[in-house]
Amino acid sequence: MELYETLCRLVREVEDDMKKTAGGNKAAGTRVRKSMQDVKDCAQQIRQRVLEMRGTEEGGS
Repeated sequence: MELYETLCRLVREVEDDMKKTAGGNKAAGTRVRKSMQDVKDCAQQIRQRVLEMRGTEEGGS
């Protein structure tokens, strides 16, 4: 659950830069791309943990 909370926090933190990017701020666009990479990495970690939990459940049956 901690990773999910981290993912939510990362998405919330990028909101201001998203608005600035829409207004044409190129530096904010760079920050958004970096933040989206962090979001992607966190989502991948969550995905991996879910697969591990599923494997544990199936292996214990």
